[in-house]
Amino acid sequence: MDLRLHAVTIGMRRGWHEFVIGLRSSQDQTFYVFMGLGVLALLWFNRDEVLEGTTLTVPQVVLPSLIAGVLMFSIVIGPAYALALEREDGTLLRCRIAPYGLHGYLTGVATLTVVSLVPLFVIMLGGSAILFDGAVPTDPRRWALIVPVLLLGILANLSLGFTIGSLVPRIQQVTTWGMLPVIGLAWISGIFGEIERLWGWVQVLAQAFPLYWLGHLMRYAFLPEAAVVGELYGSWRIGWGITVLVAWSVAGSALAALVVRRMARRQSGAAVAEARDQAANMYVR
Repeated sequence: MDLRLHAVTIGMRRGWHEFVIGLRSSQDQTFYVFMGLGVLALLWFNRDEVLEGTTLTVPQVVLPSLIAGVLMFSIVIGPAYALALEREDGTLLRCRIAPYGLHGYLTGVATLTVVSLVPLFVIMLGGSAILFDGAVPTDPRRWALIVPVLLLGILANLSLGFTIGSLVPRIQQVTTWGMLPVIGLAWISGIFGEIERLWGWVQVLAQAFPLYWLGHLMRYAFLPEAAVVGELYGSWRIGWGITVLVAWSVAGSALAALVVRRMARRQSGAAVAEARDQAANMYVR
């Protein structure tokens, strides 16, 4: 078997194994339940509101946007924290020693991140299907569109997590470099409100990032044609959405590969020891 393929296969098994272990952890189970119920609670308290100009309720309109937001947050922050943490504790250095070990390591992190979304989405979608009429599509043709959109969204955002995790000097800075920008993007991308109410230049800025287009494509896949009145310019721009996500997938992957390789080359036993000392000093203070 080709060594690179072997490393990738091992990485996928490692990611799946860590996911299974996490399912047995009460801490991980609490996270899935808390996040899923938080989304359902937000929708429940707005269940009687109707989108102006349509008969669509807020849960129907907001659910696909929230799915896009949760996906991006998880896909960016999970790998960023993993890379920053395991760079400091020496895991990344040990993986680099093996043939194509870095490929296997990154595959493992990506696998764990993606499969960890499944329990959360099951709670969000299952609960919404039970609580809110018409919020979750039942037409298989809709799901034939939703699944590829989700996969494209994962590819477009995964490289951001690896890039942030490689660039931050310490794990504590992942919040500043990763979490806060993602929350900011969610606000300006129409995930939590109407993007039409924002300044024109903010709308243009939001459309330069994948989150807006992921939310746009998810709403197109989930909602009937009447929902187009709530979109920018009053139209579905499917071609633009796919183009932006593909561009982010390609360019982001190239950038992430460059940044991760550069970071890995700088890893040494001395660098790991120094990072541990810095972390220890911070906790002592």
